[in-house]
Amino acid sequence: MKVLARDGGTPLKQKPFPNWPIYDEREINLVTEVVKSQNWWRVTGSKVKEFEKRFAEFQGCSYCLGVTNGTSAIELALSVFGIGEGDEVIIPGMTFISTGLAVTNCNATPVLVDIDPDTLCMLPEKFEQAITPRTKAVIPVHMAGHGCRMEEICEIAKKNGIIVIEDAAHGHGGEWKNKRLGSFGDVGIFSFQNGKLMTCGEGGAMVTNNKDIYEKAYVIQDVGRPKNDLIYEHVIRGANYRMNEFQAALLLAQMERVDELNKLRDKHATELHKLFADVKGITPQGREEGATIFTHYMYMFYYDKSFFSGLPREEFVEYLKAEGIPACVCFPVLSDTKFFAENDFNGRNVNYDKKKEHDLTNSKKAGENIIWLHHRTLEGDEEDLRDIVGAVKKIQNEFNK
Repeated sequence: MKVLARDGGTPLKQKPFPNWPIYDEREINLVTEVVKSQNWWRVTGSKVKEFEKRFAEFQGCSYCLGVTNGTSAIELALSVFGIGEGDEVIIPGMTFISTGLAVTNCNATPVLVDIDPDTLCMLPEKFEQAITPRTKAVIPVHMAGHGCRMEEICEIAKKNGIIVIEDAAHGHGGEWKNKRLGSFGDVGIFSFQNGKLMTCGEGGAMVTNNKDIYEKAYVIQDVGRPKNDLIYEHVIRGANYRMNEFQAALLLAQMERVDELNKLRDKHATELHKLFADVKGITPQGREEGATIFTHYMYMFYYDKSFFSGLPREEFVEYLKAEGIPACVCFPVLSDTKFFAENDFNGRNVNYDKKKEHDLTNSKKAGENIIWLHHRTLEGDEEDLRDIVGAVKKIQNEFNK
């Protein structure tokens, strides 16, 4: 008789996980307000302005600028500081492609450095070792919402005159030593893509405590036009990164759930760690004491195939999904992607030399061995957690017969 669902057996997970995105009457009412107002554009509407004010406060910052998506937010931040051809930007070796893509889109060169094998966040000492006279910025990534060691990173950056752009795409409402993610550096960026902890389908934001940075960013994101311009006076080369009123309406409602869901996911992640304690071959992402609010954008763990009779990670993920557990392999090391490997940056003058790459041992191990589960797996109940571990054990038992 077939046991594993992928082979024709019955899936272990019968009760579905909570759906994502979450919505209720709040989203419906706010979007309806925008539709009826006929002010769907940020320039004539009020929702984007309201969202920016509230999200800045939520993240412990003075200013927020809503934009089209998280990638655009990074590009905008780099543009504010004039970072471009010939400049280097230090980023972690293992992160979603947008962290590096935004750098190359500005004609700058990404410099990859290694991560902590436990927390999966940039190692400050590796950042410091990679600094050259061409280094203009660093982009630490709060992986899965675990805060980077920001006081160390900011101290190194300040000593060397380097801009700090926090990639907090996974960190809505997260904190490092009781201070909100995105509020440590010169700029913080967020994503509101469909899977993020606050979502409007696609969207992003840039936060800062510096008025001059905010005002320059505003002009750039509005195709180079100063506020209240009526004569098409484009004072700087810009782009259209404007958030619309529908996105902001959804985000105003989404923001109301973040703190509560962060607490729930953190509680369930801790419980899931305990349930996995006796499962050989599964090692969850670690946590440092400074991560006072860990948002768990995804639940990440190392997979050791030697405890599953050599079953390749990619196949294990397919078996896990067949059992009803939404899983995915980890991001690869950025420079292992095809366009990096082939040095094909679509006309950008970026000459990435893999031969001169810094040691990325931890990043490569993570990229090749980590699996992550969608955050909605932590938003249900204890039965859901037991089902996750039960599915892993079911697969392990069958392959170890």
